[in-house]
Amino acid sequence: MACLLCILLSTLIMHMGSLHMRIAILMTNTDESDFADRHPRDGEKFTRLVQMARPHWTCAVFPVKDGKFPADIAGYDGAIITGSPASTRSGAAWIDRLLDLIRQMHAARMPLFGACFGHQAIALALGGAVDHLPGGWVHGQTWNHLVARPDWTADLPECVALYGSHVEYVRQLPEGAEPLMTRDGVNSGFTLGQHIATTQHHPEMTHDFICALTEDLREAMGAQVHARAIDSLTEHADQPALAEAIARFLDSARAARA
Repeated sequence: MACLLCILLSTLIMHMGSLHMRIAILMTNTDESDFADRHPRDGEKFTRLVQMARPHWTCAVFPVKDGKFPADIAGYDGAIITGSPASTRSGAAWIDRLLDLIRQMHAARMPLFGACFGHQAIALALGGAVDHLPGGWVHGQTWNHLVARPDWTADLPECVALYGSHVEYVRQLPEGAEPLMTRDGVNSGFTLGQHIATTQHHPEMTHDFICALTEDLREAMGAQVHARAIDSLTEHADQPALAEAIARFLDSARAARA
């Protein structure tokens, strides 16, 4: 019996090892305000999101907005690009370097997930277009209709609740990209091949954080946008289901690459 238990434990350990992934989190958030200092940074938020679904995965955070990039992105099993108040169209040196890295990861078919700024940066790097959102600032809870159903979205509802905060959007998808979800008829996420997936919104944000951010940005967003955001935040985002979907995407993208 003891021998059998050892075999079973050994098999389990080997299986867990085969499922382990090392994720590079490319942190693009340029906010250095007092508000940012009082809350977890994006690297911590995305690590928490990943480990909500896969506690045994490891994440390495690279503040690329400070010019600190992985020495060799090929040393990781996948990457996540975070959100940022910066514009992907600003021409900043670190953004140009990030766009080059995205093209490198795409050429290698490396699993890559982008959120908000990351979504826009991936689109821009690969030939899409980013523009100012015609309807103005979106902030608060958003409802996104899935228009495609990759296997890794199996546990997501048809209308996915996500916290959002942005004034720019992907006006044109890159060649070969497929819409994943839409919000009010505007693209809010896409896939490209089996190795890229994005969302315009923020799966890493908790309800407490988006509420605090809403108050911090109250004057900047104006009374109308603020009131609309407060009304939207009576419900919570689908964060656990989103964490699972992102983990499944990264895992399936790695398997497809093998």
